Amino acid sequence: MGVLLAKRLGGFFGFIILLSKASCDQFSGTWRHGKHPLTLSFNISRGCGQIGVAADERSLTVSGQIAAQCKRSSTHLLDHRELNSDGETRVRLFWEPLQDQLNLQVGEKNFTLCWPSATPESCCTYLSHSSNAPEAAYGIAGGSIEGDVITDKTLTAYTFIGSKVSCATFCQDWTRGNTHVNMSERVPGEHFCAFSSEVELKDDFGGVNINSSSLEGVAPEFATTTIHLPSALKQATKNNNKVVYTFFKNNSMFQEGLKEVKVLDNVVEISIENEVIRNLPEPIRIGFHHHVVPKTHARTCVSWDTRKDPMKVKWSKEGCKTQLKGAKHTECLCDHLTYFTVLVQLSPRPVRHLVALTAITSLGCAVSFISGIALIVFLCRRRRPKDPATPIHLGLAVSLTFLHFIFFFTGILANGGGRDLCVLVGASLHYALLSSFSWMAIEVFHTFWLVYVVFRPSPNICVWNLLGFVLPAIPVGILVAVGDIYGLREVVPYEDQGNPFKMCWMKLKPMALLAHHLTNTTVLAALVSAGMLMLLLVYREIRTRDEWRSHRVAFLSMWGLGCLFGTTWGLAFLDFGPLADFFLFISCILNSFQGFLVMLRFFMLDWMRKNAGRLKESPAKACRVTASPSTISQEPLEPLCSTS
Repeated sequence: MGVLLAKRLGGFFGFIILLSKASCDQFSGTWRHGKHPLTLSFNISRGCGQIGVAADERSLTVSGQIAAQCKRSSTHLLDHRELNSDGETRVRLFWEPLQDQLNLQVGEKNFTLCWPSATPESCCTYLSHSSNAPEAAYGIAGGSIEGDVITDKTLTAYTFIGSKVSCATFCQDWTRGNTHVNMSERVPGEHFCAFSSEVELKDDFGGVNINSSSLEGVAPEFATTTIHLPSALKQATKNNNKVVYTFFKNNSMFQEGLKEVKVLDNVVEISIENEVIRNLPEPIRIGFHHHVVPKTHARTCVSWDTRKDPMKVKWSKEGCKTQLKGAKHTECLCDHLTYFTVLVQLSPRPVRHLVALTAITSLGCAVSFISGIALIVFLCRRRRPKDPATPIHLGLAVSLTFLHFIFFFTGILANGGGRDLCVLVGASLHYALLSSFSWMAIEVFHTFWLVYVVFRPSPNICVWNLLGFVLPAIPVGILVAVGDIYGLREVVPYEDQGNPFKMCWMKLKPMALLAHHLTNTTVLAALVSAGMLMLLLVYREIRTRDEWRSHRVAFLSMWGLGCLFGTTWGLAFLDFGPLADFFLFISCILNSFQGFLVMLRFFMLDWMRKNAGRLKESPAKACRVTASPSTISQEPLEPLCSTS
């Protein structure tokens, strides 16, 4: 990273502008303010005069003439609760003249006062510190330039005077390492100046192809981008006939706020002055040629969205489509004008075989939903007053049926529904999942009760309904109240990373991921552990019984209890290593078809009950077995007794 030395002028510390790919403090200090509502004001105008930072108990102001093209005047309210509670907040001001860019950081909040633009003809640089303002109880303390402290006192204002220079000469001299720009360290081969040109939209404009290498004086690192401007652009304009396009590289501002992704190489700006171009019938094509990106790292074309908050950087996938042309080429198709780039996942996230897994899941959910309806009808018709297990089986059947129904339609609703609908569907899917886990846990507990608690009735069915249907609604309701947890979720396929699968679920945000691990992963781990333990205890209890000589009875008992206890969900924890794909498919098949497998278990048990007379064991012996308090959930051994 290139770092510019602080410059001393007239006995005062001065600073020259940062020209590197990573952010660096130009002016910084500690704002001492009160603990009441605060305001932030900007008044930036064109020219090269001076820039000032002033502060008091209630406000922070940045004003002056410093920009070649930027002009901004606005006031914002700051919530002091988002700042340091002790009344002291770190303030940093960063100015990059070659791209007409001015940033301000207040605490953890970043504000873009002037956006990056093409290199202007003249720059306001060589800023030097002017006279000090009066000392006060409130203001900016410990002001420093590039880490060099100006004063330890608390001052109400700092002022810096600029000098006008030729940007073209300044940029060329800097990239060549000329000493008169005071560059202490330079990384070979890195160019930080923007390169810009324009295209005239004549009456007969039929589209044009642009290659960044055609720009005069462009650095080799920029000669990796192509642009196709469609003929539809001419019809979309109103008064202007010129399209300006600019190539940026290594600008830290574009990486601002990104943690799990990074901007890939170049950024391209395409604009028409004083016009907003959207919804083009024919998209603009931007081709980025870059270093090899492994298939395991997703690439996504994005544009700079400033509609909600023009003071903050926000990359958005809206209006852009991604086409992967190979490991070294990504093409973006966008229907509007702004800044464009490609974001790359820092860690592998795409799902292998997503198309096949989606097909299996859709089929399994459809079959399980139909099976669940049949099982609910079956359990309601065969309900016996003295059988406390049937209401529990019925609760599990209802929750699983609802889960498979919601999951089957989540992809359809995510593509066709609005934001509010996706929030509702995501919350419903989460509730159905937690409800299913709750009823599986109840199955585990009830089996333990029947096996190890003798001569005591099991809890009332009302208790089970509260635990199975009401309890899961509490965390879901809390997460809905917190907000920004549920919504659109995109799952990137390994084979076609530019065409993600959409569903309504928890978002990929820190709070949502924390909620997922607390409510889903933790509960699932506890359920699978308890289910496996109970299967072991059940096996130890009944493995010596005569009826287990029938292999189908042994298999059906353990397999059926495994489905009820949710142990098949434990395969989700085995998604690693050389057998990851195998366990992924097995987990997908078993869990999506779980409703069908549970129905099959009960239907097989009913069939075996009706044909119990064919078994060699005597009815009396079979009845003695099922009448024991250690009966396994009153289901696996019931078929052996024709008189129960």
